[in-house]
Amino acid sequence: MKMMIASDIHGSAYYCEQLLKAYEKESPDKLLLLGDILYHGPRNDLPEGYAPKKVIEMLNPLAEKLLCVRGNCEAEVDQMVLKFPVLAEYAWLNVNGLNIFATHGHHHGEDNPPPLSSGDILLCGHTHVSCCHKHDGFTYLNPGSVSIPKENTPHGYMVLEDKTFTWKTLDGEAYLKETFNA
Repeated sequence: MKMMIASDIHGSAYYCEQLLKAYEKESPDKLLLLGDILYHGPRNDLPEGYAPKKVIEMLNPLAEKLLCVRGNCEAEVDQMVLKFPVLAEYAWLNVNGLNIFATHGHHHGEDNPPPLSSGDILLCGHTHVSCCHKHDGFTYLNPGSVSIPKENTPHGYMVLEDKTFTWKTLDGEAYLKETFNA
């Protein structure tokens, strides 16, 4: 299975459109969104092209291809306009033999992981910083932010293919890779 992973669109139609162009090129089986889809949040400036209604129009047609977890900016009103579930706090996934705990990161993150088994992957958004950090017993992965990246990381996403995660810019340029042997 090929999975594309993105986080923190924050209502930017401009960057959502770029993400969906990358989605078309990547042609994944599923697109996993790690929360903060429509609202920019009180701590962030408005992202370029802030237009949540347009983001809704772009994502709803992909409903059967989307897996989502709830970010700290999601609300029940968001679920009323989106045709795919967005209110799950986390998802346990087994993709290509890898055990992945996918969550936004505001409750369980790198510094406060959920109970994990040795070799598990903790996949979060929230910080807007793309990274791969190995810890005793688990690996923390973050795709960064589609619309408001921080700490000089690019606007981007990740792809999981076979047992390899590849971080890419919205233009599709790979800049980080991590392969697992699970």
